[in-house]
Amino acid sequence: MSFATHALPGDIGIAITGLSAASLQDPATAAALREAWIAHGIVLFRRMADSPEALLALSRCFGELEVHPIPRFRLEGYPELILLTNKNGPTGPIYDFDGAHIHGRIPWHTDLAFATTPNAGALLRMVQRTAHGGQTGWIDTARAWDELDATTQARIAALEAVYHFLPDLDDMRFNNPGGTRLTPRKDEYPHFPPVAHPLVWTHPETGRKVLNLSTLNIRGIVGMPEDESDALIRELLAHTLQPRFQYIHEWENDDVMLWDNRRTMHCAFGHPVDEVRIVQRSTLRGSVAMGRVLGEHEALAS
Repeated sequence: MSFATHALPGDIGIAITGLSAASLQDPATAAALREAWIAHGIVLFRRMADSPEALLALSRCFGELEVHPIPRFRLEGYPELILLTNKNGPTGPIYDFDGAHIHGRIPWHTDLAFATTPNAGALLRMVQRTAHGGQTGWIDTARAWDELDATTQARIAALEAVYHFLPDLDDMRFNNPGGTRLTPRKDEYPHFPPVAHPLVWTHPETGRKVLNLSTLNIRGIVGMPEDESDALIRELLAHTLQPRFQYIHEWENDDVMLWDNRRTMHCAFGHPVDEVRIVQRSTLRGSVAMGRVLGEHEALAS
C-alpha cells in the first residue's frame, strides 16, 4: 500500500498521506483507497489535487461519477465536476445572520435525502479558501447509532421518516439556523415528490446501522402523531448533533475531502459574501435504492 493513514481529530475519519498521483493508476492502490474510505467514512487528502484533472483521477478510484442535473453548476469543460463559487456573483442564496451577509450556508444534511437513490459519496476540492468562515463539517451517523441507548434503538428500528426537497432554509422544520434570505429564489430545480426513508438504514457495503437523519429535509415520522413525531426527531437530533460525532474542517487550498454519503451528514458553514471562495466537487453515483415515493394521501398528511 503506497500511503499512510492518520486519525482526524476526535477519531472521526482519517487523513491519508504519502500518496502520489502516479500511484492512482495502480489497481491495488485504488482498491486500498476505496477500502479505507468504506471503513472510515470521511477521508482528508492534503494537497493531493491541484487541478480538475487531478480531482477526477482521485475521484475515479471510488466509483462512477454523476453529472449534476443543472448545467450552470457544472465546471466548464469538465461535466463530471461541479463549480461552487461566488467569484462572478453568488451561485447560492445569501442570508443575513445578525447583520452578517453569508453566502453558501447549508445546514446538516445528507445529499439526495429527498430521493430514493442517495449519492454514494462526494469529493470536495478547495481551490481558493476564504480568510473568514468557509468551514465544512461532517457527522458520523453510524457512530451516532452505535452510541444510542438500546431502548431508543429498538423503538426506532422499524420507523420511516418523511423527507422533502427544500431549496430554502425558511422551510426547515428542525434545527433551523434562522437568518433572513436576501436573494430571490430561483425556480430551476427538478420536481422531487416527498419520500419515506427508513429512519435506521443498513449500510449496503459494511452492514453497519446508520441513523438516517437530514436536518434540512426531514419533516416527520410516518404514521405518528405530529407532537410525538416532533419530540422524537428533536431527541434524535440532539443526540446526533453532539460535537463528539463531528469533524469540522478548516480548509487549506488544494485540500480534498471525501465522504461516504450513506453514513454521514455534512454542512457548509458559509462565508462572508464579499470574500471569494472557489470549490470543485465530484459526486459518486449511488447504486442502492432506499425508501419509497409517498402516495398523495401520505404526502398530504406529512
